Amino acid sequence: QVQLVESGGGLVQAGGSLRLSCAASGRTFSSQHMAWFRQAPGKERELVAAITWSGISTVSVSGRFTISRDTAKNTVYLQMNSLRPDDTAVYYCAAGFNGGSDWRLYDYWGQGTQVTVSS
Repeated sequence: QVQLVESGGGLVQAGGSLRLSCAASGRTFSSQHMAWFRQAPGKERELVAAITWSGISTVSVSGRFTISRDTAKNTVYLQMNSLRPDDTAVYYCAAGFNGGSDWRLYDYWGQGTQVTVSS
């Protein structure tokens, strides 16, 4: 069992930066693939970035976002730079033994954190 708690969301102006954190509890964190998804109103949940248990990362919003994990702290981060209004969404942290870009492959989810980018 893994519990995930996100933090770091908020309101930021276009061009600004935010860093989201996802604190995980549970003994299997180091063996889980981790990911950040986002969902805007009326849109499908989409992958933002993923990182394997071994630290290999994939970023869908390349050039602006970076995902990282600190196994010692059981925490995953999403650094978001050059934010745009279309980045506005609820951001969710997810964990799973399979990983990938399909949100249905993930077993555990945080409660979500709102990111709002004003123009």
